[in-house]
Amino acid sequence: MQESWRWYGPLDKIELPQVAQTGARGIVTSLHEIPYGEVWSGAAIAARKKLLVDAGHGQEWLVVESLPIHERIKRGDGDLTALFANYRQSMANLAAEGVKTICYNFMPLIDWSRTALRQPLPHGGNALRFDQVHICALEIHMLGRDGADQDYAQDVKTRAKAWFDASTEDDRSGLVDAIMAGLPGAYDRYDVPALREALKLYDGIGRAEIKTNYARFLAEIIPAAQDLGMKFCVHPDDPPRDIFGLPRIVSCAEDIAWVMEQQGAVENGLTLCSGSLGAGPRNDVPAIAKQFADRIHFVHLRNVRKDPDGSFEEAAHLEGDTDMVALVAVLLAEEKRRKEAGRTDCNLPWRPDHGHELLGDIGSGTHPGYPLIGRMRGLAEMRGVMAALTHANTSFQ
Repeated sequence: MQESWRWYGPLDKIELPQVAQTGARGIVTSLHEIPYGEVWSGAAIAARKKLLVDAGHGQEWLVVESLPIHERIKRGDGDLTALFANYRQSMANLAAEGVKTICYNFMPLIDWSRTALRQPLPHGGNALRFDQVHICALEIHMLGRDGADQDYAQDVKTRAKAWFDASTEDDRSGLVDAIMAGLPGAYDRYDVPALREALKLYDGIGRAEIKTNYARFLAEIIPAAQDLGMKFCVHPDDPPRDIFGLPRIVSCAEDIAWVMEQQGAVENGLTLCSGSLGAGPRNDVPAIAKQFADRIHFVHLRNVRKDPDGSFEEAAHLEGDTDMVALVAVLLAEEKRRKEAGRTDCNLPWRPDHGHELLGDIGSGTHPGYPLIGRMRGLAEMRGVMAALTHANTSFQ
């Protein structure tokens, strides 16, 4: 498996020489400064690649994460001809520069969501956390979303009301800021009134409509990926549940199967994110990896620890609810199968995902969830698992 590292380019506090010291040579990055829907020019892509070359550490841009999808496409809003054409042109420009794996998501309006970006850990350090009580308080008492009362258990609603009544203005604004942190790069964040207005654009758009719009997107894009020799891999919803009344449709094995069926070509694939899927109480992550092994093009390895009320917290890579050793064994077996079948994509790119803030990470100003030391710990732990499994099972070699 190819070790890689998510790097936010010039926006990142972590520099390429520091990344090189982790041992990861694959780079996962995106042109976050380009607004959604605009073409990524060949010149802009080449300039990002040149940063890697000039750093002189043998680093290679392995995966785009992500080439964002305009909200109008997700809503099926108006004439989308130009947006689809721009997306395909960006793909062609990436392929021309040798970047041929694209990770993307189809989450409406809000990307990955957490209610706390620096939840203190018992041993020191901080973690990302999604707290069901806090998101309930935001939806019911701050946004006043119609229907939100039906989405939460009574115990959660009682605790949410108590939290809201005791909260300060700083507490509430901090909660909104944490939710908005999932939007990458330099894109607009929302305060409560702006979020309320943005949600109105999805009025009348339910699960069936989102699925129709997603199927149309795949029909427009996957043939282009085939022509360009590109791998296209959807990232599961994070968290894997509806949020703010917006349907999320890539949250479990059944959802993934539906996505794969829309376009049967292998180019229509999956980013196997063990943390996003692991936050779903009914998701067996190693089993999902085995079921869709042939369509996995990129891997995020991280772990979460779930609470009974639906809350979850980022755990150390080997300490959460998902059996990471079993998961890695599935991935190594798939690599072996591909190698024996003569496939060229038999070395899966993977990266350590959301790490704890540890030691010098604290106060360093890195992107939430993407510290240096915490992710390097995850990289080292998973590297050890892979080495041990390979040593014990020579068939993986």
